[in-house]
Formats: sequence, structure tokens, C-alpha cells
Amino acid sequence: MPARLPARRLVRALACLALTALAATACGKDGSPPVKGPSAEDLPKYEIAQGFQLADSTTWTKAKRRGRLVVGVKEDQPYLGEKDPASGSYSGFDIEIAKMMSASLGFDPKTIQYKTIASANRETALQNGQIDYYVGTYTINDNRKKLVGFAGPYYQAGQSLLVRKDEDEIKGPDDLAGKKVCSAAGATPYQRIEADYPKADLVAYDTYSICVDNLLTYQVDAVTTDDAILQGYAAKVPDELKLVGKPFSEEPYGIGVPRKDNALRFALDDALARHEKNGDWKKAYDVTLGLSGVPAPKPPPIDRYPAS
Repeated sequence: MPARLPARRLVRALACLALTALAATACGKDGSPPVKGPSAEDLPKYEIAQGFQLADSTTWTKAKRRGRLVVGVKEDQPYLGEKDPASGSYSGFDIEIAKMMSASLGFDPKTIQYKTIASANRETALQNGQIDYYVGTYTINDNRKKLVGFAGPYYQAGQSLLVRKDEDEIKGPDDLAGKKVCSAAGATPYQRIEADYPKADLVAYDTYSICVDNLLTYQVDAVTTDDAILQGYAAKVPDELKLVGKPFSEEPYGIGVPRKDNALRFALDDALARHEKNGDWKKAYDVTLGLSGVPAPKPPPIDRYPAS
């Protein structure tokens, strides 16, 4: 096993990743500034659709009566969906997508009620009406389409591996035999490792942040999920963590909606197309996920699949 991180560096690394200390902790080398998150004044402002109506959508109609949208998100994914424990506010690229959709549906994004929903509970939350839609690194696939609907995709990710900076044995998924690999329970990356790399010693938790903490403390050898998520964690503590190998899957991120609410799904498809065309999508990426150091890619084609 490689030499473990010096205690001082380990404490600093864990502090940088802890949500309670992100704003005040100096990450990386001694004397270097902390990795900054999205700046509120730099975030785009989205035009709220006036007089918008979507009577064919039961979800939209209930939200209209309620006076706000309830949106399912993640809270521990840097630059994607992250909650500030001090203020309770959410930030990241997925949060900006949620706000764009709210504005296009005629709701002020400031009124959104965010609900943190774990990966394993997303379908249930949509089916039970706990949330109106879900934006949280939610991969579109055929099995999930049997349970929920998807607008988009709005981003194309790929599964990758996060390891410690001093790790030199793991260079890709073929090197995982006998290695302890951590992912989120119920998530696509967990299922792929389980099916395609059965010799890996797979460990699951509800959140990736627990996986990353365990990686830094040598309880696991690697964390696997989408590269977009791992880029955020690596950017927080670049002296301690790194991504290895090339992405080994395609993960199109979609907006989850109740399965039978095709009116809402198509309205969100229209909204995504508008925000991509008018530049909002790229502006939102640049001030959130773009802070991880990866330039904005071209948005993937929207899959407006037929109503079922």
C-alpha cells in the first residue's frame, strides 16, 4: 500500500470536502486559496414566462394551486447539486437547470422548494407525487423509462474512476479486481460495476460524499460514478484526488417527471431547447460545473420520444 497521506494533509482534504467547511477551508497546497464554488452574482437570470398555461399536466396544475414547484435534487455533488448547510441554499449546474425549467413553466425560480432525494428513492418520489420533477445527475435508460418519464437529455456524462493521487495500480475498470470500490446504492454506476466487473469488491452508500471520505481515509481504493460528479470532488482537493482512465459508459442526464405526464415532459423539452439556443445553458455551465476546469461541451440532442 502506498504511504498514507500526512495527517495534516488528510485533515485538510476532509475539511475541504465537508459541506460545513467549504467556505472557510484552504484546500490544496499550503498558502493556496480555496477552490471556489459558484458566485451568486455571476449566475444567469432566467426570464419568467408570463401567462404560461399547461392545463393538460396534472403536475403543473397542482403546482400552480400550490404556488411553487417542488424539485428533487442532490445536495453533496460539488458544482452540480450542493447544499450550503449554513444558509440552506442549493447551487450547481443541476440547480441552474431546475431554475431554467421553473422560469419556463411560469414560476419564479426563487420560489422553488428543493428536496434532497437519494438515488435509490428517485422513482418512488416521482411516482408518489413528493416532487414535481427531478434534476440530479439522473441517467436516462430504458428500465427507468418504464417507471418515470424523462425530458432531455441536457448533459452527456460517462462513468469514470476517482482514486487517491498516490494510487498507481488503478488506471481503469480492468484494474479493479480485488479492489474495494465505492458507489451509490441504486445508481447506474454501481449496477455496471456489479455486472461488468464482478471481481471488484463493491461497497455502497447513500451518497458519494461518504464514498469520497472513505477514499481519503484508505477505507476504499476507488470511487466510481459519472465523470462530471468526480470532476467536482477532484477539483475541491486536487492535491489528494485524481480521475484515471477514460469514461467507460454513456450517461445522458435527464429531468425526471411522473411517467404519465407527457404534457410536462414535452414542455420541459421545449424549455431546454430554448435555454440552449439563447445561451443560458452555457452561461450556467461556465459558472458552475465549468469551475472544475472542464470546458462546456455541446449539449446532447434532446430525445423527444413518443408519449406512452
